[in-house]
Amino acid sequence: MNAQEPAPPRRGLSTPEELLTVPQVMARLQLGRSAVYDLLRTRELASITLGRARRTPTHALADFIRTRLDQEAA
Repeated sequence: MNAQEPAPPRRGLSTPEELLTVPQVMARLQLGRSAVYDLLRTRELASITLGRARRTPTHALADFIRTRLDQEAA
């Protein structure tokens, strides 16, 4: 591959902005720390662990919100 060829597309996450910290999830959901950790513990909200750090992919947060909206609409 030379300098003029674009890099092949990457699968999965491509930027750090796509992984949210617990405080970022707290801010987006307007919930407290314990409530967010409860959602993570019960696996209602998906996350990954990197060392000791928890990260939530933005798509997992969107899926969580969509699921909750569907449950409330039913």
